[in-house]
Amino acid sequence: MRKDHRPYWMKRLQLRWRNWRTEYFLLPQFDAVGVEPEVMDPSSVYVFGSNVRIGNYPHLISNAEKCIRFTTFGHKGGEAFITIGDYVLISPGVRISAAQSIEIGNACMIAANVYISDSDWHGLYNRTRPFRCTAPVRLGNNVWIGDSATICKGVSIGDNSVVGAGSVVTKDIPANTVVAGNPAKPVKSINPKRRMITREALFADAFRQSHNLDELDKMMLKGNSLLGWLRSVAFPRRGD
Repeated sequence: MRKDHRPYWMKRLQLRWRNWRTEYFLLPQFDAVGVEPEVMDPSSVYVFGSNVRIGNYPHLISNAEKCIRFTTFGHKGGEAFITIGDYVLISPGVRISAAQSIEIGNACMIAANVYISDSDWHGLYNRTRPFRCTAPVRLGNNVWIGDSATICKGVSIGDNSVVGAGSVVTKDIPANTVVAGNPAKPVKSINPKRRMITREALFADAFRQSHNLDELDKMMLKGNSLLGWLRSVAFPRRGD
């Protein structure tokens, strides 16, 4: 559909239903969740294992075709941890798998199909023995991971750095650096003296933002009716 044909009241009702499903079914699976989580499709976010924590104002975008998966499976009988900061965006198809520890800082943006793991999960020579090569992963604040990138074990990425789409990161990345390739290598520097606007700015006034989005919905859905929506579903036509 080119246009959302739902009447305003229907969208508000669906949002309430989605938020209830998030609160009742999804959030209890985390060990801790901050305020105002935004989850586009709670049925396509999967949490396996304990010690998965996420901060304030997270935004999880997923769908049935591209789920978001958080997995902790401790090596050598120990515990594993996934810790995610505030204002983080996680896109469809992201997989975060920890055998020891994965830490993601505030205001990070993780694009679609990214894979982050702190373990090879199997030994190089004895492939029946898991967790032989495990080392913590850390992403600093305001890190941007591009589409389909892979972040390997033992990697630390500094504040504000960017990982290009499709890159494979096998070594540490300093702050304020853009990397790309397989293996990822520096291609550009970010000027640390320039003002950096992060996702935190979106939530400086959460009430105002929510009000503005609601007003936008009223404007975009103005004139829509239940019969018009049913017609668009049952009898779509050119321009819908």
